[in-house]
Amino acid sequence: MSCQLKGTLFIVTGTILWGASGVLSQHLFVDKIISAEWLVTVRLILSGIILLCIDAILNKGDIFSIWRTKDKFPLICFGIFGMLGVQYTYFGTIIHSNAATATILQYLMPIVIVFYLLFTTHRLPSFKELFSIFLAMVGTFFLVTKGNFSTLAISLEALIWGLVCACFAAFYTLQPRTIIKKWRSTLIIGWGMLIGGILMSFYQKPWEFNGIWDLDTALTLSAIIIFGTAIAFCAYLESTKYLSPTKISVFASLEPFSSIILSIIFLNISFGLFELIGAIIIILAVTILSK
Repeated sequence: MSCQLKGTLFIVTGTILWGASGVLSQHLFVDKIISAEWLVTVRLILSGIILLCIDAILNKGDIFSIWRTKDKFPLICFGIFGMLGVQYTYFGTIIHSNAATATILQYLMPIVIVFYLLFTTHRLPSFKELFSIFLAMVGTFFLVTKGNFSTLAISLEALIWGLVCACFAAFYTLQPRTIIKKWRSTLIIGWGMLIGGILMSFYQKPWEFNGIWDLDTALTLSAIIIFGTAIAFCAYLESTKYLSPTKISVFASLEPFSSIILSIIFLNISFGLFELIGAIIIILAVTILSK
């Protein structure tokens, strides 16, 4: 099997599993009456432990040395504002809309990064950047109006949660770059998840469960944690060994598409023509930007 094919299989697996985790989460919110706070807490803690165990196995147990350096401060910041911020706002967007809309709005993250870099570097945007920003705005407009340009088709709360999620996702992408280069991504992401989950547990104790607990709930939660988080993340990391960043960005567009398709099939979500056009335009904007 060629390296390109290996990388493609890994990135496709990771992005589809990420998209599926949003759909599974919506199932727990709607059908099992589980709160977003409880799911965020449990998912971050258990996923963080799994990733730290994987890192310990691969690196002979060396997972605590980072706490003896000054890198522990950006690590804590990443866990709170990166991991916890993006997970909680993503689930909040799902609750106020649906998994497909939440995933697409989160996918605006590269546009937020462009605005941040333009502001911090004090330079004018290039034509490609301006065109991508314009496309993203048009796509978002179609997505939130469904073609009825006189009113919002999703709630204002959903739009705000989604845009805030994109901002936290931008922070999640930019902030830990330095310490990931010095250490390892599995270590940083694992500790970040665990830190975010522990902090969230002060607000929502993981052992205080409210909702419907049955075999379906247990299996869905396990799938979200194991497949939608740990395996998806490891597959994404493995793909970076074989594919260029540009190709990874293009294949990452499968995440919102997989979320849309799975939402239509399993959740009976109505996704109209204008919403689909909006999603395609947003993905096109990000793809152009990635090149």
